[in-house]
Amino acid sequence: MKIALCNEVIAGKSLAEQCAFAAALGYDGLELAPFTLGEQPHLLGSAEQTRIRSTIEAHGLTVVGLHWLLVAPKGLSITAPDKNLRANTVDVMRRLIELCAALGGTVLVHGSPAQRGIAAGETHQTAQARAIESWAAVAETAERAGVSYCIEPLSKDQTPIVNTLEEAATIVGQIGSPAIRTMLDASSVA
Repeated sequence: MKIALCNEVIAGKSLAEQCAFAAALGYDGLELAPFTLGEQPHLLGSAEQTRIRSTIEAHGLTVVGLHWLLVAPKGLSITAPDKNLRANTVDVMRRLIELCAALGGTVLVHGSPAQRGIAAGETHQTAQARAIESWAAVAETAERAGVSYCIEPLSKDQTPIVNTLEEAATIVGQIGSPAIRTMLDASSVA
Protein backbone atom coordinates (compact mmCIF):
# COMPACT_ATOMS: atom_id res chain seq x y z
CA MET A 1 0.00 0.00 0.00
CA LYS A 2 1.18 3.51 -0.81
CA ILE A 3 -0.04 6.63 0.94
CA ALA A 4 -0.40 10.03 -0.71
CA LEU A 5 -0.99 13.49 0.71
CA CYS A 6 -3.50 15.87 -0.88
CA ASN A 7 -1.32 18.91 -1.42
CA GLU A 8 -4.01 21.56 -0.94
CA VAL A 9 -3.82 21.04 2.82
CA ILE A 10 -0.31 22.55 2.71
CA ALA A 11 -0.80 24.79 -0.33
CA GLY A 12 0.68 27.77 1.51
CA LYS A 13 4.11 26.19 1.10
CA SER A 14 6.15 26.07 -2.11
CA LEU A 15 6.00 22.81 -4.04
CA ALA A 16 9.50 21.88 -2.83
CA GLU A 17 8.43 22.56 0.78
CA GLN A 18 5.27 20.48 0.27
CA CYS A 19 7.39 17.61 -1.02
CA ALA A 20 9.91 17.84 1.82
CA PHE A 21 7.05 17.89 4.34
CA ALA A 22 5.26 14.92 2.77
CA ALA A 23 8.47 12.90 2.48
CA ALA A 24 9.44 13.64 6.09
CA LEU A 25 6.06 12.33 7.24
CA GLY A 26 6.55 9.11 5.26
CA TYR A 27 4.15 9.72 2.39
CA ASP A 28 4.88 8.00 -0.92
CA GLY A 29 3.29 10.58 -3.19
CA LEU A 30 1.20 13.68 -3.69
CA GLU A 31 -2.33 14.02 -5.00
CA LEU A 32 -2.25 17.46 -6.59
CA ALA A 33 -5.10 19.94 -6.66
CA PRO A 34 -4.51 21.74 -9.97
CA PHE A 35 -5.45 25.16 -8.56
CA THR A 36 -2.34 24.94 -6.34
CA LEU A 37 -0.23 24.96 -9.52
CA GLY A 38 -1.59 28.27 -10.83
CA GLU A 39 -4.65 30.12 -12.05
CA GLN A 40 -4.66 28.21 -15.35
CA PRO A 41 -3.13 24.83 -14.52
CA HIS A 42 -4.53 23.24 -17.68
CA LEU A 43 -2.26 25.52 -19.73
CA LEU A 44 1.05 24.64 -18.06
CA GLY A 45 3.70 24.10 -20.70
CA SER A 46 5.91 21.05 -20.98
CA ALA A 47 8.89 22.79 -19.31
CA GLU A 48 6.77 23.66 -16.26
CA GLN A 49 5.29 20.16 -16.19
CA THR A 50 8.80 18.70 -16.24
CA ARG A 51 9.89 21.05 -13.44
CA ILE A 52 6.93 20.03 -11.26
CA ARG A 53 7.47 16.33 -11.84
CA SER A 54 11.24 16.62 -11.25
CA THR A 55 10.70 18.55 -8.00
CA ILE A 56 8.35 15.87 -6.70
CA GLU A 57 10.53 12.97 -7.78
CA ALA A 58 13.66 14.62 -6.33
CA HIS A 59 12.02 14.18 -2.91
CA GLY A 60 11.40 10.47 -3.50
CA LEU A 61 7.70 11.00 -4.18
CA THR A 62 5.41 10.40 -7.13
CA VAL A 63 2.34 12.17 -8.41
CA VAL A 64 -0.55 9.83 -7.70
CA GLY A 65 -3.03 11.96 -9.57
CA LEU A 66 -5.15 15.11 -9.54
CA HIS A 67 -8.25 16.02 -7.53
CA TRP A 68 -10.54 19.02 -6.95
CA LEU A 69 -10.14 19.55 -10.65
CA LEU A 70 -12.30 22.50 -11.64
CA VAL A 71 -11.49 25.25 -9.12
CA ALA A 72 -9.22 27.01 -11.62
CA PRO A 73 -9.71 28.70 -13.89
CA LYS A 74 -12.70 30.31 -12.22
CA GLY A 75 -16.24 29.95 -13.53
CA LEU A 76 -16.22 26.38 -14.84
CA SER A 77 -19.30 24.13 -14.82
CA ILE A 78 -20.29 20.74 -16.22
CA THR A 79 -23.99 21.40 -15.60
CA ALA A 80 -24.49 25.03 -16.68
CA PRO A 81 -27.14 25.75 -19.34
CA ASP A 82 -24.50 27.64 -21.40
CA LYS A 83 -23.15 25.19 -24.04
CA ASN A 84 -20.00 27.25 -24.58
CA LEU A 85 -19.20 27.24 -20.86
CA ARG A 86 -19.66 23.46 -20.72
CA ALA A 87 -17.49 23.01 -23.83
CA ASN A 88 -14.77 25.15 -22.25
CA THR A 89 -15.04 23.10 -19.04
CA VAL A 90 -14.71 19.84 -20.98
CA ASP A 91 -11.63 21.27 -22.72
CA VAL A 92 -10.11 22.05 -19.32
CA MET A 93 -10.94 18.52 -18.15
CA ARG A 94 -9.20 17.02 -21.19
CA ARG A 95 -6.12 19.15 -20.64
CA LEU A 96 -6.03 18.18 -16.96
CA ILE A 97 -6.10 14.53 -18.01
CA GLU A 98 -3.07 15.20 -20.20
CA LEU A 99 -1.40 17.12 -17.35
CA CYS A 100 -1.98 14.23 -14.96
CA ALA A 101 -0.36 11.78 -17.36
CA ALA A 102 2.58 14.13 -18.03
CA LEU A 103 3.21 14.40 -14.29
CA GLY A 104 3.17 10.60 -13.95
CA GLY A 105 -0.24 10.40 -12.29
CA THR A 106 -2.79 7.72 -13.07
CA VAL A 107 -5.99 8.92 -11.36
CA LEU A 108 -8.13 12.05 -11.56
CA VAL A 109 -10.84 12.52 -8.94
CA HIS A 110 -13.75 14.67 -10.08
CA GLY A 111 -15.23 16.14 -6.94
CA SER A 112 -15.55 19.86 -7.70
CA PRO A 113 -18.96 20.34 -6.06
CA ALA A 114 -19.41 24.02 -6.96
CA GLN A 115 -18.92 23.19 -10.63
CA ARG A 116 -21.74 20.65 -10.74
CA GLY A 117 -24.72 22.48 -9.32
CA ILE A 118 -28.22 23.08 -10.63
CA ALA A 119 -28.85 26.46 -12.21
CA ALA A 120 -31.95 28.43 -11.24
CA GLY A 121 -34.97 27.18 -13.15
CA GLU A 122 -33.25 23.93 -14.16
CA THR A 123 -34.24 20.43 -13.10
CA HIS A 124 -32.03 17.87 -11.39
CA GLN A 125 -32.52 15.55 -14.37
CA THR A 126 -31.32 18.18 -16.87
CA ALA A 127 -28.28 19.14 -14.81
CA GLN A 128 -27.30 15.53 -14.20
CA ALA A 129 -27.68 14.71 -17.91
CA ARG A 130 -25.27 17.54 -18.71
CA ALA A 131 -22.80 16.25 -16.11
CA ILE A 132 -22.94 12.77 -17.60
CA GLU A 133 -22.45 14.21 -21.08
CA SER A 134 -19.38 16.10 -19.84
CA TRP A 135 -17.86 13.03 -18.18
CA ALA A 136 -18.53 10.91 -21.26
CA ALA A 137 -16.86 13.55 -23.44
CA VAL A 138 -13.51 13.05 -21.68
CA ALA A 139 -13.54 9.23 -21.71
CA GLU A 140 -11.55 8.83 -24.91
CA THR A 141 -8.89 11.30 -23.75
CA ALA A 142 -8.55 9.42 -20.46
CA GLU A 143 -8.31 6.09 -22.28
CA ARG A 144 -5.54 7.41 -24.57
CA ALA A 145 -3.67 8.89 -21.59
CA GLY A 146 -3.90 5.64 -19.63
CA VAL A 147 -5.53 7.24 -16.60
CA SER A 148 -8.69 6.61 -14.60
CA TYR A 149 -11.10 9.53 -14.37
CA CYS A 150 -13.15 8.98 -11.22
CA ILE A 151 -16.55 10.49 -10.52
CA GLU A 152 -16.63 11.23 -6.80
CA PRO A 153 -19.98 11.02 -5.02
CA LEU A 154 -20.33 13.92 -2.60
CA SER A 155 -22.81 14.62 0.17
CA LYS A 156 -25.96 16.63 -0.56
CA ASP A 157 -24.66 19.54 1.50
CA GLN A 158 -21.82 19.86 -1.06
CA THR A 159 -23.67 19.31 -4.35
CA PRO A 160 -27.04 18.03 -5.59
CA ILE A 161 -25.46 16.00 -8.41
CA VAL A 162 -24.23 12.44 -7.65
CA ASN A 163 -24.51 11.92 -3.91
CA THR A 164 -24.14 8.15 -3.59
CA LEU A 165 -21.74 5.49 -4.76
CA GLU A 166 -24.70 3.75 -6.37
CA GLU A 167 -25.48 6.86 -8.48
CA ALA A 168 -21.84 7.18 -9.50
CA ALA A 169 -21.59 3.47 -10.40
CA THR A 170 -24.75 3.74 -12.51
CA ILE A 171 -23.27 6.70 -14.42
CA VAL A 172 -19.98 4.82 -14.92
CA GLY A 173 -22.00 1.92 -16.35
CA GLN A 174 -23.93 4.25 -18.67
CA ILE A 175 -20.74 5.79 -20.03
CA GLY A 176 -19.21 2.35 -20.52
CA SER A 177 -15.56 3.36 -20.72
CA PRO A 178 -12.83 1.52 -18.81
CA ALA A 179 -11.26 4.91 -18.07
CA ILE A 180 -14.33 6.37 -16.34
CA ARG A 181 -14.60 5.03 -12.80
CA THR A 182 -15.88 5.98 -9.40
CA MET A 183 -14.30 6.08 -5.98
CA LEU A 184 -15.24 6.68 -2.39
CA ASP A 185 -13.65 9.39 -0.27
CA ALA A 186 -13.91 8.53 3.41
CA SER A 187 -14.24 12.21 4.37
CA SER A 188 -17.31 12.55 2.14
CA VAL A 189 -19.03 9.39 3.37
CA ALA A 190 -20.71 11.27 6.20
